[in-house]
Amino acid sequence: MLLGFKTELKLNNQQRKAFAQHCGVARHAWNWGLGLTKQILDHNKANPDSKIKFPSAIDLHKWLVALVKSEHEWYYEVSKSTPQQALMALRESWKRCFNKTAGVPKFKKKGRRDSFTLEGTVKILGNNKIQVPVIGVLKTYERLPQLKPKSVTISREATRWFISFRHEVEAQATEHTDVVGVDLGVKTLATLSTGEVVPGAKSYKKYEAKLSRMQWLNRHKIIGSTKWKKAQIQIARLHRKIANIRKDTLHKLTTLLAKNHGTVVIEDLNVSGMLANHKLAKAIADMSFFEFRRQLTYKCELYGSKLVVVDRWFPSSKTCSNCGTKKETLTLSERVFECDHCGFVIDRDLNAAINLSLYVAAS
Repeated sequence: MLLGFKTELKLNNQQRKAFAQHCGVARHAWNWGLGLTKQILDHNKANPDSKIKFPSAIDLHKWLVALVKSEHEWYYEVSKSTPQQALMALRESWKRCFNKTAGVPKFKKKGRRDSFTLEGTVKILGNNKIQVPVIGVLKTYERLPQLKPKSVTISREATRWFISFRHEVEAQATEHTDVVGVDLGVKTLATLSTGEVVPGAKSYKKYEAKLSRMQWLNRHKIIGSTKWKKAQIQIARLHRKIANIRKDTLHKLTTLLAKNHGTVVIEDLNVSGMLANHKLAKAIADMSFFEFRRQLTYKCELYGSKLVVVDRWFPSSKTCSNCGTKKETLTLSERVFECDHCGFVIDRDLNAAINLSLYVAAS
């Protein structure tokens, strides 16, 4: 299976400048291609009889070379694969939009999610050096896997730059045969059927006041000024810290589940519907349920365990894990489950986790 590898780069000022140029070209190519494809879609919508074929990534690049690249000399100062990969990413974005798995692509803005992809002569030199086209040899803080990647993606987070690529690994076979049910929640990140409770990082809640204060102080600064840029970097660093704390907690939990259990059972949560509740949306987003499932999916495949996703309508919280009797109503404020049939009393989340673990045996 394919796994991603991402690590921070150790750069000098010249390399940072080259990265900024590549990001600018990738962003320009994306925005140009997005504007053109939107015009084609609008034309086809207004004139149903005169259908213009939606261009492929190759068509977009040919038009870019003929119409745009010749007018902007700075296109020739970067790797030729940078605009090519940007247009390929745009075409994939439109494909997801047409398949209704994602929304309409948006125009990119300078300084936000800056990234570019390089393809061609990519070589790993030693333990912490990698050679990429045009820019040259880059140093990393972390030891690199000894392989030959076909392409690399370089991205910026606040003031730090990272390089990432995919590589093949062999899936492992697990020796565990036990089943564990996992109930996700807002109060605690996860409650396992074994009785273990994993608290959430709640990193946004922890730094929300500090972030709000920094943004409030930045409200009257002149956009583009030195103080405004300095404040933007500080805010971006805090956002990165919040995201890293959340990711670290999720990675530790998902690795623990996939590595030490034969079967992991979770619910198919309607995260987008849950976020519509304005009272709980902030807490739900802070727990990052979608990212939890994404990580658990590929880690179960990596470590040889099985992931079972139970239907979202399965009454895991309303069913008694002792006798199997289902309650008619159970409000969100009731944190303790009391069975009216057998008198069994148990924590609500633990009861749901046990029911999830029993679902595999019942099916």
